[in-house]
Amino acid sequence: MKLFTSYNRILAGITLSGLIVIGFLFYQTLGLYINKQIEDHLYEELLEVKDFAHVKNIVPSPDGFDGVIIGYQKLQKLTDERQIFADTNFYNPKKKHQESARYLKTQLLLNGEPYEVKIIASKFESQEQIKSIVLIILLPLMILLVVLWLVNRFLIRKMWLPFKQLLHNIKAFNINQEEVFKPIETKIEEFKELNDAMVEVTLKIKSDYKEIKLFTENASHEMMTPLAVINSKLDTMLQSNSLKKEDSEILEDLYRATSKLTKLNQSLLLLVKIDNNQLQNKEYINLGTLINDKILYFQEFIQERKLEMTTSLDDSLIYANRSLIEILINNLFNNAIRHNFNGGKIDIKLHKHNLQFSNSSMQPALDPIKIFERFYKDNSSDGTGLGLAILKQVCMRQNYSLLYTFQEELHAFHIQFDNA
Repeated sequence: MKLFTSYNRILAGITLSGLIVIGFLFYQTLGLYINKQIEDHLYEELLEVKDFAHVKNIVPSPDGFDGVIIGYQKLQKLTDERQIFADTNFYNPKKKHQESARYLKTQLLLNGEPYEVKIIASKFESQEQIKSIVLIILLPLMILLVVLWLVNRFLIRKMWLPFKQLLHNIKAFNINQEEVFKPIETKIEEFKELNDAMVEVTLKIKSDYKEIKLFTENASHEMMTPLAVINSKLDTMLQSNSLKKEDSEILEDLYRATSKLTKLNQSLLLLVKIDNNQLQNKEYINLGTLINDKILYFQEFIQERKLEMTTSLDDSLIYANRSLIEILINNLFNNAIRHNFNGGKIDIKLHKHNLQFSNSSMQPALDPIKIFERFYKDNSSDGTGLGLAILKQVCMRQNYSLLYTFQEELHAFHIQFDNA
């Protein structure tokens, strides 16, 4: 839920609840006030009944005075002289329908005889007046609240517009691009502070990133020279005929270790380039032709391991960076050959929108998440643990989906291309 929506819902809920409570209290207060007026009127009628009986020496007519209904009931004696006020419903003979009313009931002596007198006054007109008053007051108030809510909604959207622009600039910020973070123009002090803080932070991030990037590239390149010298010296020493068997074995171990270190350095440097999005140039690539070329390239390794290869290659033209796609195909071939066993199988299926590499292996099913982590490998592997990590990174940069499955004793890697 967005902040605006949440705020408006809370405000609308509080306003509506307050309006209902205030309307209820206002209606009740008016009702009490009207009841008090009717009770005063009923008491005046009672006094008129007493005066009429005293002057005329007769009981007044039940028709009453001023539209008030008066009822008499003769008693044996007076038992309760309290004046009781209450609500009731009565049939109005003039209007010929039931109405709500307020009555006064008491016992008194009229011409020396005890009577129970009940005086009833209609509340219909008073209730209609209350409803009219409530509508007259609450209806404009509700209209005013709706107008205020709409104005508030418009103002909030306008005031938060710089924040949306700032958020858009944050999403559009790319650390690999030379453009600096775009500041925004606003008169709101809080957004100014946030904008200045973002500009300062992004400048520091770009500065630190450039230093780390430069250091990584320089370190990788500088390592390549001594590693090449070490490999060359070791290769020369291994070709010497004066070495003992023990010395040759030690040199071979050193040669393998430096070779592995060289591959590791190259893989890390490649990952840095992919992470930094340095390989951006794109072109249309025929995947079927590229895979056939790679089959010829890896043919010697396949024959050496006596691997059985089956292929099903449909036409597939993708728009991507050629270097990244070649890295992807090379890693798939390397993985399928290296982790296979002699006489094993490799199956390659290419359709218009997806590619599948399957290979047999002595290893059981692998963790489909951990296998793509950097430096993750099983104990029997002599690789760097970066091949599948590079594979995943390439797919991420090209917006491809990468999935690992294990079916029918075959490890399979599925790649879904984004041909949009």
